[in-house]
Amino acid sequence: MKDHFKRLLRAMVVFAIILAGFGIWKREEIQRLWAVNSLFTADKIVSNFSNMDAAFLTTPVARGSGPVSALPTGSKMTLPLETEAWIKDRAVTSLLVMKNGEIRHESYHLGTSAEDRRISWSVAKSYLSALFGVLLEEGAIASIEDPVTKYAPELKGSAYDGASIRNVLNMASGVTFDEDYLDYDSDINRMGREIALGGTLDQFTTDLSETFASPGARWQYVSIDTHVIGMVIRGATGQSIARLLQDRIIAPLGLEQDLYYVTDGEGVAFVLGGLNITTRDYARFGLMIEQDGLYNSQQVVPADWIAASTTPSAPTKPGKIGYGYQWWIPVGAETGEFMARGVYGQYIYIDQARDVVIVSTAADRRFREKGVNEINIEMFRKLAQML
Repeated sequence: MKDHFKRLLRAMVVFAIILAGFGIWKREEIQRLWAVNSLFTADKIVSNFSNMDAAFLTTPVARGSGPVSALPTGSKMTLPLETEAWIKDRAVTSLLVMKNGEIRHESYHLGTSAEDRRISWSVAKSYLSALFGVLLEEGAIASIEDPVTKYAPELKGSAYDGASIRNVLNMASGVTFDEDYLDYDSDINRMGREIALGGTLDQFTTDLSETFASPGARWQYVSIDTHVIGMVIRGATGQSIARLLQDRIIAPLGLEQDLYYVTDGEGVAFVLGGLNITTRDYARFGLMIEQDGLYNSQQVVPADWIAASTTPSAPTKPGKIGYGYQWWIPVGAETGEFMARGVYGQYIYIDQARDVVIVSTAADRRFREKGVNEINIEMFRKLAQML
């Protein structure tokens, strides 16, 4: 009995040593998984959204070697009376309003500052759309009517086999993908855990096998479609998205800070939502788009691509919000009114007719409540009309 107890004790000690060794070996993965699982908790969400590099692997996107481009300050605008309540209700962390290329309002909230590089979430999709337009004009990609498998052959046999580039740009691939951020077991949250543990987004995508509609038949917001656009770009160019974005889009803008992408375990950029940028630098991108791709006398993105990508072309239901090529078009939009939009309250709102760009970042845990997006759009419209 005594010998048995000693053997059991030795086995427990050995197991404890092995477990401790595993914890040290996998410490970073365990820490990232823990961070991901608490990413949206009430007491951490604001800080987390400014420090995503603590939860995920990342890759830098350099601002380039040119000078910082000026964002002149104009006369201070009078805000609508309900702005203060909206900022509080929607957990807004920053608000920047530009008119005619001048900053008319800039404020930071909930302990954030102008230096914070805030997570873009799906605002990143519109950056990828701009990059795609440049590469299309350069001839790296022949046509948006090409099948995605022409440039990403690993998708053959997956749910994306048969979808065209236009289909995925429009979020009309017909691929089944559960986007519920509030469901722990949803596809979008499984994907987040996969990234945190060093898994690969390409494999996650090629493993998708179910569809709910034929390509192009129905619109349904499916974030993984954007990753497929990234796969097409990488396959067509043989280069990383981070480097392409850096050279084609970021360097000409004269940003104040370097930015970074969240990546998977192979260093592949999380193009559907992983950019981290300051509010002012989001505004520089928005201003370039608002000016039909022209910035500091350089045509960064083709004007015809911006016009095409911000026109509602996806098969959305009549009377509902419109969608182009990774850009949103609000219900009842005037010509030249569109936006980039991300979960938890991230926006770049553009009104070309009024020469207005509005950037808003937030940590709104109630973003999915009915009517919240409409409330935000109405606020942006009021701000634009007050100028």
